[in-house]
Amino acid sequence: MAKELAEKAKEAFLDDDFDVAVDLYSKAIDLDPSCAAFFADRAQANIKTLNFTEAVADANKAIELEPTLAKAYLRKGTACMKLEEYTTAKAALEKGASVAPDESKFKKMLDECNLRIAEEEKDLVQPMPPTTLPSSSTAPLATAADTPPVPSPAAPAKPMFRHEFYQKPEEVVVTVFAKGIPKQNVNVEFGDQILSVVIEVAGEEAYHFQPRLFGKIIPEKCRYEVLSTKVEIRLAKAEIITWASLEYGKGQTLLPKPNVASGVSQRPVYPSSKPGKDWDKLEAEVKKQEKDEKLDGDAAMNKFFSDIYQSADEDMRRAMNKSFAESNGTVLSTNWKEVGTKKVESTPPDGMELKKWEY
Repeated sequence: MAKELAEKAKEAFLDDDFDVAVDLYSKAIDLDPSCAAFFADRAQANIKTLNFTEAVADANKAIELEPTLAKAYLRKGTACMKLEEYTTAKAALEKGASVAPDESKFKKMLDECNLRIAEEEKDLVQPMPPTTLPSSSTAPLATAADTPPVPSPAAPAKPMFRHEFYQKPEEVVVTVFAKGIPKQNVNVEFGDQILSVVIEVAGEEAYHFQPRLFGKIIPEKCRYEVLSTKVEIRLAKAEIITWASLEYGKGQTLLPKPNVASGVSQRPVYPSSKPGKDWDKLEAEVKKQEKDEKLDGDAAMNKFFSDIYQSADEDMRRAMNKSFAESNGTVLSTNWKEVGTKKVESTPPDGMELKKWEY
C-alpha cells in the first residue's frame, strides 16, 4: 500500500501537482516510516513548493535511515542553497559526491556553492562606504526587507515539547523542555542560519524543531547540553545584534549603536523645485515634542528605560541585558562591575514570592 501511494505521488509530481505529491508521500511515510526513499522524494516535492526548511528535515531523515542514498544529499544541498546556507550545502554535496562520484550534478552544484561562498567572503571584507547619520538618539533599524524573502512554511502541528529562548549580546540560549530524555535520543545540528533539533520519544512520533533562525550563527561555536528536565542549546551569534524573535522574518533587528566620528557632518542636499525646509529646525521641534510628551503607566516606564539604554555606554548596556535576563525580569542594573562577575539572582517585588516551575 505504501509503495502504491508513493507511485501516485510520483505521478502527481510529474504532473506538477506538488502539494498533492507531498500529501501522498506523507501518507506513504505513515505506513512505512523506515523507507529513506520516501523522505528523499518528499524533500524534492517540498523544494518545489518552496518549503525549504521541511525539505532539509526530510533529507536529514533520509540520510539517517540510509547514509548511502545519494539523492538525499542532493536534496539537502539544493534546499540549503535556497536558504542561502551555503556552508551546510557544501558539506552535504561533498558527502554526496563521495557516495556517488559518477553523479555530475554534485560537481555542478559544488561549483555554484563555492562561487556563492566566495561572494559572501568578498562582501565581508569590502569596506563600508561612509554614510551620513542624522543627529538622532534613535538607533537605526534593519528590517526583514533587507534580506531576500523566504515563504513561510505551513503551520505545524502542536509540538509535544515547549520551547523558549533568551539572549545575550553574543549568544541566544534556546531551551526545549523535554524531561527525562536520554542523551542518545537527542540530535542537534547547526547551520549558518538554521537549527535542527530531533528528539526520539519511545512509542511516539519523533519531535522535530527545525526553524530558520532570525539571524546568522557560528555553527562551530554552538553547543548543547541534555539535562534531566530540558535540552539547553547555546547559539553563538555571527553579529552582535538583538534578535526580535527566534525565527526568521518575525520582527525587526536592533543594530548596535554605531561609533560616529566627532565633528559636524554635512547634510546631503538634493535638487528640488519646492521651497527649501529647515530640517534642523524641524528635527529640534520633534525632539522637543517627544521630550515634553506626558506619558503614564507602562508607556512612561518603557520610555524611561528606553532613554537610559539609548544614552548608555557599552558596559551599561551589557549590565542591563545580563541582569534582566538572568533575574527573569526582576532586576535591571547598569553597573557592569557589580553584575559582570556573578549571576544575578531573581528578586521579586515586596509582598510577592518567587516560584520555580518544574517541567
